[in-house]
Amino acid sequence: MREDVPGRANVTDTPALTAYYDEIEKLDAGALWTVANEIEPWEPQSASHAMLWRYADLRPHVLRSLDLVTPEQAGRRVIYLANPGRRDVAAAVGGLYTGLQVMKPGERASAHRHSSSALRFIMEGSGAYTIVDGHRVTLGRNDFVITPNGTWHEHGVAADGSTCIWQDGLDIPLVNALEANFFEVHPDLTQPVRHPVDDTTGIWGGAGLLPATGNWTRAHSPLLKYEWETTYAALRAHAKAGGGTPFDGAILQYINPVTGGPVMQTIGAAMQLLPPGEQTRAHRHTGSTVYQCAKGRGWSVIGGKRFDWAERDIFVVPSWTWHEHVNADNNDDACLFQFNDLPVIRALGLYREEAYPGDYGRHPITG
Repeated sequence: MREDVPGRANVTDTPALTAYYDEIEKLDAGALWTVANEIEPWEPQSASHAMLWRYADLRPHVLRSLDLVTPEQAGRRVIYLANPGRRDVAAAVGGLYTGLQVMKPGERASAHRHSSSALRFIMEGSGAYTIVDGHRVTLGRNDFVITPNGTWHEHGVAADGSTCIWQDGLDIPLVNALEANFFEVHPDLTQPVRHPVDDTTGIWGGAGLLPATGNWTRAHSPLLKYEWETTYAALRAHAKAGGGTPFDGAILQYINPVTGGPVMQTIGAAMQLLPPGEQTRAHRHTGSTVYQCAKGRGWSVIGGKRFDWAERDIFVVPSWTWHEHVNADNNDDACLFQFNDLPVIRALGLYREEAYPGDYGRHPITG
């Protein structure tokens, strides 16, 4: 790809050059000027498409899988969301994977661990639980739970519960791209519960208070579950006090209470609240984001295209793509859960953000 710009590759092919390229290709080498403009773009060029998956469309197929495969057969009974631009790596956007997992009462998936970091966001049902390194965590609607890289974890639904569906989020495509992924099944297929149920919430979830005797040295958050009621109350208080940004409304990051940093080394997560009728300004930033509507309804403009969303719909914003959000309800809040790869982007010094120019900061809808 030639560019007639000083400092960029602009070489005209000749028979001699073509023969030269053929010769060095036999040595598994190549001339940089033939690919330089492509591999060093002026700005990020995401292969991912802006996408929205409607829960109403997906849910019947997710439930149908209950009759087609068992957790023992599938390992995990999940319908994953495939971005057309990232199908080859099973990504929803960028280096992030997401899917909808479903389990019936009394079912239990085998314990395992892997190099990828993972999270769950509970969508419907009762009685769901996760066991992480011997800590049993009970889960309810809109609760957010982490299963960090390298931890033994398994999932199930209590016998007296109801069919549960939750969103899985992992950095599988990223870790595979780094050629660093390992997967291991627990030798006993399950793990013993070694702590009181929901102990991490009791110890580390004290509304901004840390235990004086807390001793935590691992890189991920010791708080495995972030409860919806606490999160929503904090968001409402934050919004009432005038907190928030012009681009995301009232937004709060889920954090590691010990460090104040992200919940896991490679995946960040947040919940944002859009007050009734709010429309944010457009911006873009490096890093990819997966959203789920946790409450309300509205729409987002992503890369000039409008996507209307309702509760449980999932949509994605590729890296360096203009986006803005609107709460379509003039009487109630809208809340969007998100997870992203920003901890990696920031740790590598690659974060960059830009506001859409103009007085109103609104990106025109072109599609």
